[in-house]
Amino acid sequence: MSETKLQAESRNEFGKGAARRIRRDNKVPAVLYGHGTDPVHITLPGHDTMLALKHGGANALLSIDLDGTSQLVLPKQVQRDPIKGFLEHLDLIIVRKGEKVTVDVPVHTVGDAAPETLVTLENSTLSLEAEATHIPEVIEVSIEGAQVGTQILAKDLVLPSGSTLDADEDLLIVNITAAPTAEEIEEELAEAEAEVGIERDESDEELAEAAAAGDDAETSGDESSEGGDDSSKE
Repeated sequence: MSETKLQAESRNEFGKGAARRIRRDNKVPAVLYGHGTDPVHITLPGHDTMLALKHGGANALLSIDLDGTSQLVLPKQVQRDPIKGFLEHLDLIIVRKGEKVTVDVPVHTVGDAAPETLVTLENSTLSLEAEATHIPEVIEVSIEGAQVGTQILAKDLVLPSGSTLDADEDLLIVNITAAPTAEEIEEELAEAEAEVGIERDESDEELAEAAAAGDDAETSGDESSEGGDDSSKE
């Protein structure tokens, strides 16, 4: 993973008011720490930082230039506005080239399973140990032609060079089952709606079937009545 360079500025103001002023200037408050150093409070350019995190994801490798000195860091915690999504604050941990770090890497499926199957990604991330400067962006797992009953475990994955598994090797990653029928989906939906108290309006087809059943019952009742009248006359 290539590093993204960001120009930082020292930060001496703290608190919510200071953070709001920083964000109004299209910057992001952040703190650097790790390797036994004291925390360093900085600000980062908002737009460039957001692009770096969007490109590199949760494990984006950043090169922070502060007062002529560069530090390699990884995002430890990213706080975003819950509604608008803009960056509110970053915790950045200092790393060194060649250093091993433990990270969660996204898992993506590639290919198409066999027809009439349902593919469930049971774990969308996998914990790996990798070099700080060579963290894989994604782990791909092929499901091409996979049949019902196929289960892919963590130990079955082909990991990028230099990465080792830091999770239970029997962790279920992908599960291939039979796709549910339309009737089964309808039944599950009806049960879910019933659990939350949703009453469904009957469809035109259901109303027609109910009307037909009522007509059949009425016809049957008329026939029984006619038969009863004949017997009484005898």
